[in-house]
Amino acid sequence: GQVALVADPGAELHRATHQERPPVQERQGSHPCHERHKQELWHRSGLAAHLQPKVEEYEGVISILPPSAEISAEVKHLAEHCNGALSIKTVSDGDRDIDVVTVRRPNSNPINRVFILFGEHSRELISPESGLAFLRGLCDEDQTVIQESLEDSEYQMILNGNPKSRLIVEDGDFCVRVNPDGVDLNRNWDESWDGSYTSLDTYPGPEPFSEPETRIFRKLVTEYKPTTFLSVHSGTKGMYMPWAYDVNANPATRNSHEMMEVLQALDKEHCECPFGAAGHEVGYSCPGTCLDWVYDKLSTPYAFAFEIFVMPSLQSGLSTRWEEATSSGGTSLLDQGAKLSHEHFSEVFKAHASDFVHLRANAEASQQSTESPEECFQVFNPMDEESYNETVKNWALAYAKMAKLVAGKLHNQKATK
Repeated sequence: GQVALVADPGAELHRATHQERPPVQERQGSHPCHERHKQELWHRSGLAAHLQPKVEEYEGVISILPPSAEISAEVKHLAEHCNGALSIKTVSDGDRDIDVVTVRRPNSNPINRVFILFGEHSRELISPESGLAFLRGLCDEDQTVIQESLEDSEYQMILNGNPKSRLIVEDGDFCVRVNPDGVDLNRNWDESWDGSYTSLDTYPGPEPFSEPETRIFRKLVTEYKPTTFLSVHSGTKGMYMPWAYDVNANPATRNSHEMMEVLQALDKEHCECPFGAAGHEVGYSCPGTCLDWVYDKLSTPYAFAFEIFVMPSLQSGLSTRWEEATSSGGTSLLDQGAKLSHEHFSEVFKAHASDFVHLRANAEASQQSTESPEECFQVFNPMDEESYNETVKNWALAYAKMAKLVAGKLHNQKATK
């Protein structure tokens, strides 16, 4: 979903180079959003005493989402209790360090190599949390469904793809999506990259792979040679396949039918949400994404992007609009290869903005957005423990089932060659 970064006065101008574009920390001061959030709470209408429970509840939610250091510590603990299946390494580029986790059952010969990228956008805290829940399942023999996926699949995962900006978010600046240099890591890939974008949230950088994080991602995914790639986000619910950007607005061709079958199977149990080929409305594109780059440049057979959380108050409306769209001819359109940016689905995505289905109306609304830190947090993350647990459990199972479904298709494709 698209929510504009809350910037300081005078920082709204978008610059074409890092030298002209101050880093996030300098642009926003030490804890401006956190302080602003507190001031907003205390200056809302009503007695101050009425705000106290909300403050406690809000701070309580933060404690549910482990800080980065605790995530790293748990991963190291899991590595010691994963029956020799889990290994960790750190890859560095300049001042950026990215931890990468590999899970492969000893003495196995999996057909499916699954690369999953979590946390590209730092404010989407629930993305790494779902990855951590999945990793726990891969090391827990009691979680049968997830364990079964290791029979035919191995995994390489980046749990925290934007670690320095996540620290800023953990300090209370809950609207930060970009890396410390102000660059959207999911617009910085060399796939129809377009440097003309000026949004604070989606600034693509001065050139493709200008950022240490995306260079690390490229190195890892290129060396790993995945058969399945997945990028995980939040802000709405949806499951997508290429292309997010294509000048001819064509859907993916390689394994297009098979990828749609995977998404359709996952939707019934795990999403009940829009799924299909990502896309853009004519005149507003979505360039430079990892989804398209991996599918195109590496010829990865199966490439997906999931958005895994929508505010509970919006869930019903999303499901209803999607059901209405599909039952009134949308299913047939998707079967014929239409993208989700087709005008038939426009009401769905006007009401529920996605990072992978771009409409001009959403772009204009994003430019005018002035969400507070609290609003940003609620848009991208669960606000209570029940919703948090439900989200991470659901999607941990979905990742395992995705891998099993793709492994089955890879076996079938190998048998028919």
